[in-house]
Amino acid sequence: MTDTATLGTIEHIDPNQIDVETNIRTTVKLDPAFVASIREYGVLTPVGCRRNDDGTVTLRIGQRRVLAAREVSLPSIPAYIVEGDDSTLTRLLEQFAENEHRASLTEPERAAVFQQLAFEGLTVPQIAKRTGVKKTVVEAGITVADSEFAGKIATKYEVTLDQAAAILEFEDDPQAVKSLVQYAEDAPDQFRHEVQRQRDDRTRRQQVETEQEALREQGFTILDRAPYYGEKEYTNISELVTRDGKPVTVESLGGITEKYAYVRFAWDEATSDVYLREFKVYGFNKKQGTGTGGGPMTDEQKAERKELIANNKAWASAEVVRREWLTGFLGRKTLPKDAAHFVATALTAHRATIASGLSGGNRLAATLLSLDAQDSEWGQSPIDPIAEAQPARAGYVTLAVVLGAIEASTGKHTWRQPNRTARAYFAQIAAWGYPLSDVEQIVVGTDHADEQPEPDEEDVHDDEPTHDDDSDTAA
Repeated sequence: MTDTATLGTIEHIDPNQIDVETNIRTTVKLDPAFVASIREYGVLTPVGCRRNDDGTVTLRIGQRRVLAAREVSLPSIPAYIVEGDDSTLTRLLEQFAENEHRASLTEPERAAVFQQLAFEGLTVPQIAKRTGVKKTVVEAGITVADSEFAGKIATKYEVTLDQAAAILEFEDDPQAVKSLVQYAEDAPDQFRHEVQRQRDDRTRRQQVETEQEALREQGFTILDRAPYYGEKEYTNISELVTRDGKPVTVESLGGITEKYAYVRFAWDEATSDVYLREFKVYGFNKKQGTGTGGGPMTDEQKAERKELIANNKAWASAEVVRREWLTGFLGRKTLPKDAAHFVATALTAHRATIASGLSGGNRLAATLLSLDAQDSEWGQSPIDPIAEAQPARAGYVTLAVVLGAIEASTGKHTWRQPNRTARAYFAQIAAWGYPLSDVEQIVVGTDHADEQPEPDEEDVHDDEPTHDDDSDTAA
């Protein structure tokens, strides 16, 4: 005989007699169309309930249907009633699954579920496995649930949990938050790029501010702009010599109180230029051949300079995002169907660039495969034992070697002077799903006539081309 108490029974019950306990859905929105359907047709799919020892019926699944039935005053609705486990953990997981498949939870509601499951003792991997959600999303959800600020962002704007968690980094920077929210809503594929740009800009500002504070402690007045070469009001001490003809240094300034400094970010660090106004008062003279500067830049030169600086910064930020994407790409379970064709083309048409990567011990390729590339050198690489002992990963190894070699050849020079290798490379990773940033799209959009030729075979061991100075104002 079937045990109906264990399997449950279908009963018709007054929706007002069903105890709707605390549900993971914090704000229930009953769409007019949904309510109208319940009014006209009633509840067609039974809700899930449990009958307690005292005879009361507690809702487990179907909150929206019960509330809509109450709103339209239905006398009864079908309910599947069991006497099952009423643990918080089981209830949360069942409600999550039901709501995810019927009427998607809001992002704050999903975050609250992950947080509650964590409180119940589940680890992030366990939550991810039992809810079918990626671990990164679960982690972001718990972060959002723990933050009032991130919760407000997720509630007010159309952002995902991982986006809200990233925005939380910039809670004290309203302009950054505004920009990130805009990217999340209008250009989500570019959101990761904007996060990295904001991170890098913040790092630059912090380094500049630290250098400025150190100079203030030394008695310098900080300038808010860089005096142009040959300007009469301020003279860079690099243009000056002492009475005996020695270069003027910061140490030469001694007890001089009226000294000035401008701090900029260049060559990946904060650097400063020191100036004096009445240098002759202190016994200094101009070096021979100085003082004939070209004057301030024209508006056109300023615009070109601004674009150069902006694109150089954007490239540095995009490089971080791109290499993180490549690492994830090479960690996938399956490779793209055209991976072998890409490798074959690279080994032939772009052999000089690949040779350069090989001669460098495939250092970047090892990094992209999440291996320790510190000791990579010619004849030795952490990739070697994998290629030898794991034949099933041969495709991943060869693709990593090719991608690592080409990626290592890129730099800030790439957007200004792209060659055919760079153009083919960026077009390919874009086809594989990598969202090109604006500055990377410059490479792909370059006319063939503007492309730079590949290096000759004898040049493959040269150092990377010198990057342009990407100095900027004092952030």
